[in-house]
Amino acid sequence: MRYSVYQLFDLLNQQDECPWIEAKGGSTCSHSVMETVCAYCNEPGLGGGYILMGIAGDETALFPQYRISGVTDPDKLQRDFATQCAGMFNIPVRPEVSVENVSGKTVIRIWVNELPQRQKPLFFKSDGLPNGALRRIGSTDQHCTEDDMHVFYRDATSFDQTPVKGSSLNDIDENAIKRYRFLREKVNPVAEELSYDDAELLQSLGCVNKENPNELNMAGLLIFGSNKIQRSTYPMLRVDYIRVPGNTWVSNPDDRFTTIDMRGPLILMLYRLIDAINADLPKGFLLSDDIQATSVGLPLKALREAIVNALMHRSYREHRPTQVIRYDNRIEIINPGFSIKSEDKLGLPGSETRNPFIAAVFHDTNLAETKGSGIRAMRRLMEQAHLVLPTFESSREYNEFTVRLLLHHFLNEEDVNWLSNFDYLGLNDAQKQALIFVREAGAIDNQTYRQMADCDILKASAELRTLKNAELVDSKGRGKATYYIPGLKLIPLPKSNDIHGKELNIQPAGVNTHGDTLNTHGDTLNTHGDSSEIQTLILELPAELKTRIMQLRKREQKIESLQPVILEVCAIRPMKAEELATIFQKRVDYFRKKYLFPLLEQKKIRYLYPEMIKHPDQAYLTIK
Repeated sequence: MRYSVYQLFDLLNQQDECPWIEAKGGSTCSHSVMETVCAYCNEPGLGGGYILMGIAGDETALFPQYRISGVTDPDKLQRDFATQCAGMFNIPVRPEVSVENVSGKTVIRIWVNELPQRQKPLFFKSDGLPNGALRRIGSTDQHCTEDDMHVFYRDATSFDQTPVKGSSLNDIDENAIKRYRFLREKVNPVAEELSYDDAELLQSLGCVNKENPNELNMAGLLIFGSNKIQRSTYPMLRVDYIRVPGNTWVSNPDDRFTTIDMRGPLILMLYRLIDAINADLPKGFLLSDDIQATSVGLPLKALREAIVNALMHRSYREHRPTQVIRYDNRIEIINPGFSIKSEDKLGLPGSETRNPFIAAVFHDTNLAETKGSGIRAMRRLMEQAHLVLPTFESSREYNEFTVRLLLHHFLNEEDVNWLSNFDYLGLNDAQKQALIFVREAGAIDNQTYRQMADCDILKASAELRTLKNAELVDSKGRGKATYYIPGLKLIPLPKSNDIHGKELNIQPAGVNTHGDTLNTHGDTLNTHGDSSEIQTLILELPAELKTRIMQLRKREQKIESLQPVILEVCAIRPMKAEELATIFQKRVDYFRKKYLFPLLEQKKIRYLYPEMIKHPDQAYLTIK
């Protein structure tokens, strides 16, 4: 069935954009349009999707609405679109294009068919694989990773079955084998594999190369391999436990933080990691009405679930460590590899794992479950401990998954006193939690609110809108990228809070766009948010640097000529991508991809907030 523009327009206003409908308000064939074409062609089982040119979101409406903006030159747009579809990709694409008149304005309806399996993946020739291919995830177009390539090529072999060349059974840590036998016997004393010798046991667990049983594969290396073999083959596949003073990342390289690098057999290392974190956590007691002392703090089981899930589900294709960052008010676990399971389904029954053999060993030893209930268990345990519920963030763009555990008891006496300032609004518990979260973390978005309140997107939008109307929060971004920061009337705590035996400032961690300051525990950073201030900054630059920027604007800007200038600008102060793009007169998304990402990879610049890549005040600094 083919839908008309009228029908698609009604669907947009009823349900917003969806996996098979995308609205583009522009009148030109932008790169974003071509990314959607690529995603529709690639997404398995979708069948294809519609692109509507000339229909835009109405940002002035209270609820998400779309309006007919129209296409000014439909003939030119069709020509450009057809030309790019024929030449930009590895194979030509032939979408169906039709022009319709709606309310006196021209709208172009494009239908893109899903490609046959033998022709996938479609990708941009200039970018190659895997990053040049895209998939349709929800209503977004996401760049592919190595994990996606296995979907396209129907490779059923998981990465944890990859042979490790040069390894042998002599590289096994005997203590790891003993720990497995001990844990397995506790679960099932008559398990058949307990009667096997070590070589047979490893083979039965899928931890050796099937073609050469004397050679380990990735599962065997990671679960049972010695520290020595892991360091010599994959030195970056480790876990870094980082202790950061305060509530924000240490932006000053002279302020040292404490870090412990851990590697070794997973079945042993996870205990050392959990013990190290748990020993560093605050412990306390609450007295109930009957004068019974109850221990309070982060539940050990919730911490274990978070650590086990990180080690079991991370992408071991990525040569970078898992980071466990311990702030004064929270723990963040940043794991390489986005969530294979859709974010909307996190916490629901059903498990999807990228490392099935590692997961099977964890399941057999009762270290983890495989029913998809780990996140739900974490939420239940945090709620029972009267802690703010954990939040989860999956990024396909940066190929990582972040878990945040706030070490904050919700509605303790101080919170009750603080929240009493807003009693006149009649807020529910979820909205109160959101205010505490914004106060502690600096920002919140719809997805995080849904996780905390266990509600759908419409209810979350309505309740956040109530907070915005009361000026307790302020919205930034637009559409699905909207997030909320402290508002004008979000009253800070009247005094600093004594946490873990020391005085800490826990005012909003960071985001004040009503003024020019970013609070990072006493350090003031001028963010110069609007374009007039950016122009003022340019005028205040050293004369030679300002001249070079003006000269670059007048001619073609090659990467090699622009990079040194970017480094000089970012050496003056942390610069946002929007500010840099304005200075150099480029589109933000183009500038970020073309200039900033290469500099990050070359380690010439770094993030101001590396622990939260999507931080609303993310900026870039030159590494000196």
